[in-house]
Order: sequence, then C-alpha cells, then structure tokens
Amino acid sequence: MNKNEAFKKIESLINRFDDQINSYKRSDYNETQTRRDFIDPFFKALGWDIDNENGYAESYREVIHEDKVKIGSATKAPDYSFRLPGGKRLFFVEAKKPSVSIKDEILPAYQVRRYGWSAKLAISVITDFEEFAIYDCTKKPNIKDKPDNSRLRYLKYTEYLQEFDFLWDTFSKEKILQGGFDKFIAADTYKKGTTTVDSDFLASLENWRKLLATNISSKNRTLSEEEINYCVQQTIDRIIFLRIAEDRGIENYGLLKNCILNGDFYKNLVYSFIQADSKYNSGLFNLKQDLLTSKLEIDNKVIKAIINDLYYPLCPYEFSVISVEILGTAYEQFLGKQIKLDRSHRAKILPKPAVKKAGGVYYTPQYIVNKIVSSTLGPILDNKTPFDIQDITIADPACGSGSFLLGAYQYLIDWHTNYYTNNLKSLKKQRISPLTPNGNLSTTEKKRILLNNIYGVDIDINAVEVTKLSLLLKCLEGETEASIENQLKLINERVLPTLDENIKNGNSLVDTDFYDEELGNLKERIIKPFDWKAAFPKVFKKGGFDLIIGNPPWVSLNGKFGNQILEPEVKKYLISKYRGNTYRPNLYEYFVHRGLDLTKENGLFSFIVPDRLGFNEQFINLRNRLLKETQILHLIYKTPFPRIVTDTLIFNFKKSSAISKNYSFSVGEFGKKLQTKSIDDYMSDSEGKFSYEENKEIKNILDKIYKNPNVIPLGAIFESKTGVILDSKQITNKKIKTTQRKIARGRSIGRYQFLETFYSEFNKKTIKGGTNDESKLSKKEKILLRKTGYPLLCTFDKTGVYPEQSLYFLINNKTELSMEYFTGLLNSNIFQFVYYYKLITNKDSTPQLKKIDLDKFPILLCDLRNSDQKSLYNEIVKHVKVLLDLYQQLADIKIQSTIEQTKSKISYSENRINELFLKLYNLSEYSITIEESL
Repeated sequence: MNKNEAFKKIESLINRFDDQINSYKRSDYNETQTRRDFIDPFFKALGWDIDNENGYAESYREVIHEDKVKIGSATKAPDYSFRLPGGKRLFFVEAKKPSVSIKDEILPAYQVRRYGWSAKLAISVITDFEEFAIYDCTKKPNIKDKPDNSRLRYLKYTEYLQEFDFLWDTFSKEKILQGGFDKFIAADTYKKGTTTVDSDFLASLENWRKLLATNISSKNRTLSEEEINYCVQQTIDRIIFLRIAEDRGIENYGLLKNCILNGDFYKNLVYSFIQADSKYNSGLFNLKQDLLTSKLEIDNKVIKAIINDLYYPLCPYEFSVISVEILGTAYEQFLGKQIKLDRSHRAKILPKPAVKKAGGVYYTPQYIVNKIVSSTLGPILDNKTPFDIQDITIADPACGSGSFLLGAYQYLIDWHTNYYTNNLKSLKKQRISPLTPNGNLSTTEKKRILLNNIYGVDIDINAVEVTKLSLLLKCLEGETEASIENQLKLINERVLPTLDENIKNGNSLVDTDFYDEELGNLKERIIKPFDWKAAFPKVFKKGGFDLIIGNPPWVSLNGKFGNQILEPEVKKYLISKYRGNTYRPNLYEYFVHRGLDLTKENGLFSFIVPDRLGFNEQFINLRNRLLKETQILHLIYKTPFPRIVTDTLIFNFKKSSAISKNYSFSVGEFGKKLQTKSIDDYMSDSEGKFSYEENKEIKNILDKIYKNPNVIPLGAIFESKTGVILDSKQITNKKIKTTQRKIARGRSIGRYQFLETFYSEFNKKTIKGGTNDESKLSKKEKILLRKTGYPLLCTFDKTGVYPEQSLYFLINNKTELSMEYFTGLLNSNIFQFVYYYKLITNKDSTPQLKKIDLDKFPILLCDLRNSDQKSLYNEIVKHVKVLLDLYQQLADIKIQSTIEQTKSKISYSENRINELFLKLYNLSEYSITIEESL
C-alpha cells in the first residue's frame, strides 16, 4: 500500500469512527473489538503485515501480538511489538478501548512506559484509535507520574489526516526502513536525565546483595567470606529466575509474593526452590547438591523487602519484555564487586582488585558480540545442515556473565529455526519435530544445541552461575506453562538442562602442572588451576574447540594492583608458560596464547583486545606465534567501545599448520572500507606489526623517513626517563616549605615554554614510583615532553626543575648536536606526523606516547661537516633560541599590539623550523600533505 492509498484507508477509518463514535465509546465496546476494527487496519495501512500474511515463522514476524494476562488491574504484556527484519524490536503499541481517556488517565501511560523502558526501547505508543500518544521510554517511569510526563506527541483521530505526513514518515514500514523512525527518536527523545533499565536493575541487584549480605553475615556467623558470596548470589539468581518465569506466564503470577504471607519467609522460598527443581532440573535449584543455602537464617523483613521490590506497583520492571542481554549487562557490573568480611564478621561490598585497577567493569556492547559471532560462526555454518554442525564446539575462556556465549547460542537458535522453516518437508520424516506449531524451536532442540555446542570457563564462581542463569533463561524464551506441562507429562522430561559439564569454574590460564608449586589450601582455592582436557574430554578427543570467542580481561599486572590481582608465583608461572613479555605484562596477552592453544586445527579464533597487540614491541613473540600458527582472516581496528579509552582490535584467525605463503586478508578501521593486505607485508616486518595504512601517500612519507640512512632511534642518543610519581595530595602550586622541590607536571609546559610551576617534598613519604634519582631529575639541561595528548608539547629546561610522572625527560645527549636542535625537532610537524601515524597509542580516545615508542622516534643526525646540513642546523638552533625567548617574553607583555607582534614572530620561527626539518629529511615535496594531515 502506497502513501496515497494509506491516506484514503485511514480517512475511511476516521469517517467510520466519527459516524458511530457514541457506540464505540460505550464501556461494553472492548479492546479486542477496537484492535480488530481500527488499530489493526490503521497499521496495515502503514504497510505492516499485522496478520503475518507472508507466513513467516514466529521469530521472523513483523508484528507480534501478545496474549494479554490480567494482573489485578494491570496487564502482563503490550498488545503489539513492531519489529525490524531479523526480529529486533522497534516499539510497542498498547491498545485501549475508546472509553478509556488516554490523555488524562495515569495508569495507561505508566503501563506503556514501563513496557518500553523495560525492553530498552526509545519510544512506545498507546492508542484507542480515538487518541494516539507517543511516549519517550528512555526515562524511568514512576506510578505517580502525570499522564503527560514523557509524552512526545498526542493526536486526536480528527488530526490524523492533518498530521498524516508525520505518521507516514515516522511509523510506516517503508519509511522506517529508510531511517525516518530513527530521525524522530534522535530529535525528540530525552537526551538528559535518563536511567536505562540495565543501570537501574544493577542498582536493585546491589541493594538486594547488601541487604542479604548484611543479614546473612549477622545471623550465620560460621559462614566464610566465600560461602556468603555464594549464598547471596544463589539466592538472588533463584528469585530472579522465578520472577521472570512468572511474568513470562511459565509460573503462576504471585508465586514469590505468596512466600511472604506468613511463617518463615525464607523457608517458604526454599520450598518454592525445591518445587522448581522438580520442574526445571537446571542445577540452579539443586538443594541436594547445595548444602549451604537451605540452612540459612534470613530475617523476614529482608526477604519481604526484596520480594516487594519485584512486584507492581513498586517494581518498574516488566520482566516479560526484559531481554536476557539487558539482564546480562547489569549482572556484568554486579560481578565487579564482592562481599568482604571484617574481623567482626560484618559484611562490606568492595570492588574486586582487577576491577578497581581497570576503573570499573566494561560490558561488551551487543554490536561487538554480534560482529564477532556472525563473522566467525557464520562461515562455519555456511552451506551446512543441522546434522553437519551438531557437534561443533564454541567456547569463551573468560566468559564473565556470558555475553559471547549468549550471542553464539542465539545465533545457533536463529540459524536452526531458519533452516527448519525453509526445509519443512524434511521434518515430516522426524518422529519429534524440532519446531513448535508456531514455528519456534522446541525446548528439546534448544537444550540439545546448548549442551552440544556451548562451553565456557571463568575464575569467578559467581560469574559461572550468572552465565548458566542467562543461558537457561534464553533456553526458556518462548515457553509457556502449557508447553512445560506437556514436557513433564508426555515426554517425561524436565524442562531445562544441567550446565555443570558445559560452564565451569577455574583459572583458564593456569594448568594443573601448577600443583608442582608448594601451595596451601587457601592459595589453591584462590588460584584455581584448571585442566581443560580433563574438564572437556570429548572436545579434546577431536583436537580442541571449533571456535574460541570472547573479550578477555584487559588488566595490567604491573604495580601494587598487579600483586593484588595475581599471586606472585602465578605471575611468574604465566610469563614462563606463555613466554610473556616482562615489560608490561597484561592478562589479555596470556588469554590470546591460551585461546590459540584451545583452538583445533582449522578452527577459528576471535577476540576483541587493545590495539597495542598489533603494534607494540612487547608483543613481538606473540605476533610471531600468530603469524606462524594461524591464517589471518581479518583485523578490524577502532571498533567503538563505550567508556573505554583504549583503542581496540578485533582479530579473526584460522588455526592452521599448513599456511600458504601467499595469501591476502582484510584489515582496516571499523566503519570504513577494509584494505586487502598480503601476508608478506607482515612477515617482512622485523617486528611483525599488524599494521595498515590510512592512505598510500602517508605510507610513502613514513617509509622515506625511516629509510633515511642518517636517522637513528632517539633511544640511541638520549637516556629517556619517566618523571617521578609523587603523592598528588602533597603537591602545591605555591612553595610553602623551604624543603620543597620545584616540580613540572604535564600542564606545566607548552611548546617552548613553561606555563606554571608546582612544589613538593621529595622523600620516602611523597615518592610513590617512577624515576627517583635526584641527580637525573635535577639535570639542568634536559628536554621535557608531555606523555599524553595530541599534539605533544615539548620545551627545554635549564633550571633543574623536577619532572613529574606525566612528563618524559631526555638527558645525557651523546652527540655534538645541541639540545636546542632536538627541542626543535620534537616540536616540529615531522615529529607530530610520525607520532600520529606510527607511534601513537589510543589515537581516538586518550592519545599517548609510550616510552618504548618514544625511544624509536627516527632522529636525523646532521653531519656538521656537510656545509649545507650545517647551515640548516645553525638556522634551526637560532630559531629555537628565539622561540624560547619570545615565549618567555609573551607571558609578561600587557599591550595587545605588542602581543600580536610577538605572536607573529613566533609563528614565523615555528614555520621556518618546519621548513628546515623538511629539507633535512628530504620531505619538502610532501610539506602540504604533512601539514594538512595533522
């Protein structure tokens, strides 16, 4: 139906409604009639396949009609879910009968906002055809909100034709596919003050943990710290599972609420857990194996507070529409903290050391999960049948809350559903169909896939339990009370599988050969050595996993936090076992080694890691191993990762012992056209860098710089040092003690100038690390260079100021060339160009120059015996001295005309220095390219 036809159809609906409005507004004209007579035809006119006339399987329908389940005066689910091809929800529509006043009543608005917010949708709609209201669902709803709160648009049916362009451009299927819906959201939804459902659910989880931890530690004083963490996690997981099952219609609504009516509330819960075990068999409710939680003592008021938080009207969550992925986002953050006991057995909630060092937990965005899963699992499944792929094995060796395993499991569910739907004739031969009557995968089939194909390991037992919970909830999607009863009675099979043999607790990096070390029982429980072959014997009989995916921990093992994260003997073990670098050891390096070990011959291996894996010198051995043992399929840099300051690399390798010497692969940046690279480019690089060029001219300029016979690395000329790390609380901006030293911080310097000076004591109490040798720090001839930012700024110090940790300083010039010459070079366009295109780390987030890369900067040594070079050198030194003097003068000048004149002189000298260095490096022909690329 085109736009003109849609206009006429909606016009006829308006006329019909207007002609008999009094009849339609009677209380006995109900919602079902309203939907059939007006709302369905309205959206059909906008191009939606409301009745699934295309015959798609349930998971591919454009519009899902929800069965309404009454809960008091509220409903359990929205009437319509409008979706993109592939099943992604766009918006909900809640239907009311015309006798309801959508404009003035509080409850309808709260309901539709609650649905949309719980599903993390931007907007949703409520309509009775007489009225059409669009609500912003990015703000957390409150039962006390007025009906116009977060209402973006409100239309009466008499305005539909006048506003038809808006309705068509925003809600017609045709325009949605062209981006009209996205434009409306970008323009009209709230930008500030929003609380997403995952962050709000996290706050609820943390509150429940605090309540339980405090009460359990107080009333169960024989429990250890480890046991209390386990009991709290299991109790929360069980409650969440059953509450979700209620809202999905699998359990009777109010099951948990009934547990707080009388008696001992926790014992009532335990009884419900035992009943659940007989139904689900998931391991989650196995109180025969779990000997702790059934014996807990918990006060009624604690259980009551948690249960009440989960029910309408106090609860803002509609669990029937909250996806497992949204819950996973909250749980990932939740797992970043742990319960610790003080000497009085009182509980405190504290960040885990690794999380504290990393600055928080960073949940992998869904689009990254989807990218890695589709680019690896897709090719494995291509042109295969379910029989062909029934035994493929997929593992995440640091599974966390299970985001990658969930992504892989969902991909397999979708693939199998699509395959069976397109091959219905072959299903007639099967005794039990893998599809349900409505076209979804049967629970039996989903269980088979989960048990055969999905594996994971994590060192955190609570993460293991959350991964199991997430996978079980995914397996349960689409089930009803009737379908479960059918399995229990007819198939004599409990609904869910036990995942104990698939998702395991242990240290993925540490083998059981670590037992050769002298370990006490406590250390063994902390380190958790893990034997992969013993844990998954069937997998390793076939050589390993078909696919390894994930986002391993990015945690530096340097400094005091490093020792908190790993026992010293473990750190030593890892470096030895994986031939790891000792300069800046990081956990993800060892996980890449381990991932490769776990991948079978011709299997695929894909992680997202910091981009420095592809470039930094410390990873030469690892890159060389990857080049020898794998075929590179693609390398994607700079995939956006919210809140992460480090630039990223997604790699995809195929493990192969028979690698072609001449093959090509794709490399480049996320969102840009990928380049085709030859493996020869990497094999011929002495450091095996996984590089790529943003354009050929830049590559040519870099090649010319590095191949110049007169350049040598900066580290061969200078001793480069990092400044002293001082207690920041002891640093002052004025000298308040005679014993304080003069300090330069990053913000102290600009190009050729000092901007401000700081002061600090210099003793054991104030020094926290870095260079602490006063004879080096106080050198009166040194170059100071900022570590971070772009462009990097540099100046020359003759005063003996002490550089602080945010600065590098260069001392002990081994050449006859003056310090002014090198100061000019490090402030030149050539230095900024090489820094930006060759040496920089985190280019698009927090740019920084690592010391190891600073030492590689190609310094051109002037030959002072060559008259041409000597002339250029002398002019450079002259202009640098002029600039050092002019910048000092500029700070004291008060007259504006003199300031402008001085700036003009500065500009001339800086430009002249750039010209002179271009001549020295034989790059004058590239002057415009270099200048425009900075």
